[in-house]
Amino acid sequence: MAEIIAQEKQGGKQKKKPIRVDMTPMVDLGFLLITFFMFTTNFTKPNVMDLGLPAKDPNPNPINIPYIDNLNQVTFILGKDNRVFYHQSNEIELTENNLKEASFSGVEISKVISEAFSKAPNKEIFTIIVKPTDDANYKNFVDVLDNIAISKKERYGITDIKPWEKKVYENVTK
Repeated sequence: MAEIIAQEKQGGKQKKKPIRVDMTPMVDLGFLLITFFMFTTNFTKPNVMDLGLPAKDPNPNPINIPYIDNLNQVTFILGKDNRVFYHQSNEIELTENNLKEASFSGVEISKVISEAFSKAPNKEIFTIIVKPTDDANYKNFVDVLDNIAISKKERYGITDIKPWEKKVYENVTK
């Protein structure tokens, strides 16, 4: 039992009994208030981004997998210091001159996507590939996904950067 005993000064000849305050009801009230506020508080819901994932394929072993050549895709590499690079090359053709830099403004990335789409020989299988590096931040990743959604391109993929791309990327960012 919690209690406080307050003693008063004994100035005169009269002796007064010490005042005794029982703190048990105060502790009970404190726990009741804590419980009440915990149950009535609205906790913040996490912000999530809806990714348009493909439906489950009824044929798990598809016979016709379309080959996506360099002109039917554009690859974005998200780097450090809010930098984004893009290319439409394969392992043999990718050089420091082919890896171009863009800014994260919505106009520029959308423009890159539309130019690559207009050059694509088979527009039905045009694909956007996003490859964030270890130094990229989440905001830039979301910005690129937003620009893909704005450009209304539904075929996109997110994957790791390949070693041959990383080598060229590191040479450009030095």
